[in-house]
Amino acid sequence: MQTARNVAIVLGLALIVAVVPGGDAAAETILVALSMAFLAAIAWAAAGFYRSRSLTFDAMPDSRRAILFGSVGAIALLLVGFEEFRSWGGGVLVWIALMAAAIAAIFVVWRDANSH
Repeated sequence: MQTARNVAIVLGLALIVAVVPGGDAAAETILVALSMAFLAAIAWAAAGFYRSRSLTFDAMPDSRRAILFGSVGAIALLLVGFEEFRSWGGGVLVWIALMAAAIAAIFVVWRDANSH
């Protein structure tokens, strides 16, 4: 019974989006708000992680810290610019390669920081 109720709620919301004038814009607005809230939660968690491990970051050599922060920045730019990569042939493969390189760099810095 609860599943049927949940399905009815989802179908009702879909009907509202499809039938009501401006429903598309409202749905897009809600989606953007949820995306921004999700990204804000990620940023908050990252800031808390940085604060709790600040001594580890301060003890890293400047070159390793630059690689770490550069990789995090590259990931942020790749997430924001995904649509640009998707718009041309082979862009998704380049995006995946760059994302893999940034993640690998973070892993190497993490492994180096925890090996001593």
